[in-house]
Amino acid sequence: MGNTSSMLTQYDIEEVQSHCNNTFSQQEIVSLYQRFCQLDRSNGGFISGEEFLNVPEFAVNPLSLRLLRMLDGLNFKDFVAFLSAFSPRASLQQKIEFIFKVYDSDGNGKVTFNDMLDVLRDLTGNFISEQQREQVLMRVLEEAGYTKDSLIVLSDFVKILGNSDLKMEVEVLVD
Repeated sequence: MGNTSSMLTQYDIEEVQSHCNNTFSQQEIVSLYQRFCQLDRSNGGFISGEEFLNVPEFAVNPLSLRLLRMLDGLNFKDFVAFLSAFSPRASLQQKIEFIFKVYDSDGNGKVTFNDMLDVLRDLTGNFISEQQREQVLMRVLEEAGYTKDSLIVLSDFVKILGNSDLKMEVEVLVD
């Protein structure tokens, strides 16, 4: 599986399925492998950030720089695990964990008010003012019992997203 020019064996496919919690069928994994090989232009068995930026849909995504941090240097197995959050078969918990990683820009397991504000800024651009973004974020945090100074860990993030309106938004964002 390290050399992208080789074919996947049944064992490889099953190993990847297990690694991504069976969110993809065997045929989907074969298709993803073909796409991975197309993206891996250097045939090194890993996809660089530069190679990801060649995907037009990725390049125009407002969160592409954040996602690039998560994607740069992925091998095939980790590439499929990354994509599993977008599968309709992924659980809400898997989707929330993925979104948490997007917010946790330094990978320390904690999200700050500024981390959340940065994501909102990326998503909204010039459509709303900085003051409006801060107000929205403060309201969401306060409704969940947190403040601007709170450090949010994954379990807190799950609690915040436990709000049914936000839960629907999570499913829409990742589907």
